[in-house]
Amino acid sequence: MFTGRIREVGAVHHIGESRIEIKSPKVAAVLRIGGSVAVAGVALTVGEVSEEKFAATLSVETRHRSTLGELVSGAPVNVEPALCIGDPLDGHVVQGHVDAVGKITRVDDEGIGRRVWVRANDRALADLLPKGSVAIDGVSLTVAEVLRDRFSVALVPTTLAGTTLSELAVGQRVNLETDLVSKVAGRHADAAGAALSAVISSLPWAGPLTGRLGVEKAVAQIAAGGAVVVWDPIREGEGDVVFAGARLRPEAVTFLLTQACGHTTVPCDLERLERLEIPPLPGDGDRHGTAPHLPVDLASSTGTGISPAERSATVRRLAHPEARPADFLRPGHVFPLGARRGGLAERAGHTEASIALCQAAALPTVAVVCEVMSPGGSMAGEAELERFALRWGLPMLPVGDLLTWL
Repeated sequence: MFTGRIREVGAVHHIGESRIEIKSPKVAAVLRIGGSVAVAGVALTVGEVSEEKFAATLSVETRHRSTLGELVSGAPVNVEPALCIGDPLDGHVVQGHVDAVGKITRVDDEGIGRRVWVRANDRALADLLPKGSVAIDGVSLTVAEVLRDRFSVALVPTTLAGTTLSELAVGQRVNLETDLVSKVAGRHADAAGAALSAVISSLPWAGPLTGRLGVEKAVAQIAAGGAVVVWDPIREGEGDVVFAGARLRPEAVTFLLTQACGHTTVPCDLERLERLEIPPLPGDGDRHGTAPHLPVDLASSTGTGISPAERSATVRRLAHPEARPADFLRPGHVFPLGARRGGLAERAGHTEASIALCQAAALPTVAVVCEVMSPGGSMAGEAELERFALRWGLPMLPVGDLLTWL
């Protein structure tokens, strides 16, 4: 069993018809003969171990169902040792069993990150869900979108720096392993809801997270179009659900309105608001230093502007690099907030935290935030926020961790 968090990028030292030898000093140091190791997402049994290298047998089946048979000496590969009792589960549950070999169809740079599209067969695609998990060449990733014959993932800088995925190119073949939870749910549909709830409640990326790894998981969630709960215990004593504006869909707005139930606002960088001629509202603002700006609607909408579809379209246009002042009506139903130019270092609030998450995810610096309210109408405290995050499978981080690691 593996997590999809790569311990080391090794190199193929030698490969033959039935044997592969990998130079990987960090991983070799913790391996034992007869144990398991994942190479480019394929679970292999260790046959030999030395100080810097290990070797394993390549079966005909492994060559046929993965890309390992295509490797050449010197090729870089992602390497991960098997989980041991007590190890943290920082990625998702990966078995090292390749479900399909996909092909890279498109690679787009997105700021400091990258979006990759992968064509896969129908069987693999059937087990993929947006915001679910997938392993590509052994790397645990969040699925961003699933189309008829392909899916996309967002690669954040940490993933690009620490794995072979930074070298992906159009036409390249990759090993795919779909999420074990999705496969189990699909095969046992009657128990799917209970199984998924139980797994979500136990996995470390649903609910409270801390430290650098927690921030990385939250950034990956935002990059894939998912949501994160940011808890501010000092300034406001409240928690906000955060989405990236560029990825916002009507379903996300509906979720905020019906489940979070607070006031939905749209943090933006000040340069953007100035360029789009959206001025601040008069007055000194609230006691926490929030900077509300004139609310807007998308000028091309035909309705009142208040529906989830219209609100999400307005937000996506705010995030679009080619947006112009004439694209918006003033006033409207989408409420921009101006983020401090100094970011979290100047003001450690939800506005700046959401912008920092978007920036780290290599997305336009437009976010959507909404406070979580309790059913009785009071603002949710820490314990209730934890239950909310677990119920919906969302990472939850304190704003102080974002200040430390972003």
